[in-house]
Amino acid sequence: MTQLLDDKVAIVTGGSSGIGRACALAFVREGAKVVIADVDVEGGEETVHIIREAGGESIFVKTDVTKATEVEAMVNKAVETYGRLDCGFNNAGVGPVYCLTADYKEEDWDRIISINLKGVWLCMKYEIRQMLKQGKGAITNTASAVGLVGIENRPAYVASKHGVVGLTKVAALDYATAGIRINAVCPGYIRTPMLEHVWESDPEAEKVATARHPIGRVGAPGEVAEAVVWLSSDAASFVTGHSLAVDGGWVSR
Repeated sequence: MTQLLDDKVAIVTGGSSGIGRACALAFVREGAKVVIADVDVEGGEETVHIIREAGGESIFVKTDVTKATEVEAMVNKAVETYGRLDCGFNNAGVGPVYCLTADYKEEDWDRIISINLKGVWLCMKYEIRQMLKQGKGAITNTASAVGLVGIENRPAYVASKHGVVGLTKVAALDYATAGIRINAVCPGYIRTPMLEHVWESDPEAEKVATARHPIGRVGAPGEVAEAVVWLSSDAASFVTGHSLAVDGGWVSR
């Protein structure tokens, strides 16, 4: 049976755990070779180990997505190793710092915007350059449900994710006739190790998060991965500039 990403080469940033790891495993299941990029060396290498144990092909490249030289080196390593780059999943990011807008610290603002928004732009910058040489490619950026709606006490995080949605639209228009499709996924609350750590210390927070989703539960990383695989595949050949909510109905309220 033909797999959706047969012989494709993909980069997954933030691939050390959570949504990134789930997406990397889904890419491999569908026939892709995967470059895992993250600042978390131990987690990234563990993802590669899991992939190789399952018979897939993968390498790890330590990458800080806020640094252009490291992002360029990541793309170059992918091409050096596998000969091309077909799919980019720009997923690396950090969670919110909770604070009212007028009380927000400048250093917290700069850090979140740098990783969540500048990091996505830098990844696209170098991925697109390679894809232009090939005449084809698909990029998916991780935004958030709060890239589509507002939520209180998270000004930098919400701004960064709205920025990813807007940046995705601009880039999609810029390269629509060049064979490069660019979309975003907008997850709701997803049960990742980061959130589980928070919820262990504050069970009430999990109840609040669950209540935001009309479907009645939070999501699983694999559910986001299935959306990313589809957007990255030729099955979504007429889809570009779209921000796909994977959020249990949150933004439909």
